[in-house]
Amino acid sequence: MIDLYTAATPNGWKASVTLEEMGLDYKVNAIDISTGDQKKPEFLKINPNGRIPAIVDHDVKDENGDGFAVFESGALMIYLAEKTGMLLPAEIQGRSRVIQWLMFQMGGIGPMMGQANVFYRYFPEKIQPAIERYQNESARLFGVLDRRLADNEYLAGDYSIADIANWCWVRTHAWSGVDIEPFEHLGRWVDLIAKRPAAIAGLNVPYNLEERMRSQAENEEEFKKNARKMLVTKGE
Repeated sequence: MIDLYTAATPNGWKASVTLEEMGLDYKVNAIDISTGDQKKPEFLKINPNGRIPAIVDHDVKDENGDGFAVFESGALMIYLAEKTGMLLPAEIQGRSRVIQWLMFQMGGIGPMMGQANVFYRYFPEKIQPAIERYQNESARLFGVLDRRLADNEYLAGDYSIADIANWCWVRTHAWSGVDIEPFEHLGRWVDLIAKRPAAIAGLNVPYNLEERMRSQAENEEEFKKNARKMLVTKGE
């Protein structure tokens, strides 16, 4: 059994979609990053950096005889892929291709879209040069993905953890204020993965964010206030 500690964010979905694709049994522990759950001592024992997602694999013991904890979303995905032999080739070149595109998301797509979110949605002041900087860089990275997908159904051969990682972020492009309409192949890929049952299930962990946002639409300012708290607590 695996304990998943997560929130309804792109990084959190990377973990839950991966677990769903692999058919692993897991228990969801929702972390409220707006109230600082991720900074509590019990969670910091699992992830000293105080970020979601993290897992504890109770099928494997650490040096103290406790379940083996894994933090950092990319490391978590590689760990699960190696544990199951799924979504990551064993052959060295194929494995490298998947990890390259996974690191592309970790070092580019995630940070740039994350900063676009901060300045476009949450920051109390509208600093237009900052908004444009991160939106433009996100769009540039979308172009890299689009060119790759022009000749490939998926990013690194067969469907892999690289697709999951990038998709969980790219699908939220509207929240970052970035249009993917110009990127035909990227749009095709986003729609393709969105039809996968495991992807659909993973997006509902720990709850369906879109439904919750619709139900709270009349209180958008409260949502933004909670989001601003995350800028201080830095939970993802």
